[in-house]
Amino acid sequence: MDRERFLASLEGEDRELVARVLDQVELALKRTTPVATDFLDPRERSLCGEVTHFLPEVKTLYFGGYRGAERQRMVIMPAFYLAEAVEPPLAYLAIKPPGKSGKAAAAATEPFLNHRMVLGSLIGLGLKRGKIGDLLLSTDEAQVVVAAEVAEYILTNLNKVGSVPVAVAAIDPEQLNTPVERVKEIKSTVASPRLDAVAGLGFGVSRSRMAREIKMGKVKVNWQVAMDPDHKVDAGDVLSIRGRGRVVVDEIGGETRKGRLFVKLKRLL
Repeated sequence: MDRERFLASLEGEDRELVARVLDQVELALKRTTPVATDFLDPRERSLCGEVTHFLPEVKTLYFGGYRGAERQRMVIMPAFYLAEAVEPPLAYLAIKPPGKSGKAAAAATEPFLNHRMVLGSLIGLGLKRGKIGDLLLSTDEAQVVVAAEVAEYILTNLNKVGSVPVAVAAIDPEQLNTPVERVKEIKSTVASPRLDAVAGLGFGVSRSRMAREIKMGKVKVNWQVAMDPDHKVDAGDVLSIRGRGRVVVDEIGGETRKGRLFVKLKRLL
């Protein structure tokens, strides 16, 4: 697909995102300096990558704070710019209850804050979601990767998460409690490449139950809500349900003697 056809195919939020990226491309070229987008999820990064694919005058880098970060900022720069000279446009913060003892933290078995509480409190400061990257939760603190330009504002103004008093401190990226990814490989067959069949296999539930969850808007394909159980799944697709991990469709195709399709899935726990 050429550039004009690609741009014409976009609508709604996708069109708005691409328009912003094209504005940032123009700014990077005008200033001959790197320009960073807000944090992007994997689907948004894929879309932005398609945009910049048509623009040989620029190149891009991605920064999320750690390898495998789900939300990352794209940095756009003139093609001649040295990538090694680009500083990650990120800051790293630790959010803790003030005065929490090491003994109490060691005794805890659950994170003292949850994802919704932390994100809600940050947005409650007036921040846009795009300025907030991944949240990493542990029993004694919540860590968050944020856009560098809002870090000082958070340090100065965030003193409560919900009703819980907190203290916020800057940390180094090496101090991040990055998650250890566990992978479960699933090899089986399905009657068809329908979303309800493949997702049901990946998440270990019946096809009928998965169809209900899909219709309720709980399932995403490549980070976009998919509400049609009949949606065709392809190799490379990422299926996700909040709180239940992700399933990557590694391989799909090849029929058994009974006409079923072989599938190989990787469930990220």
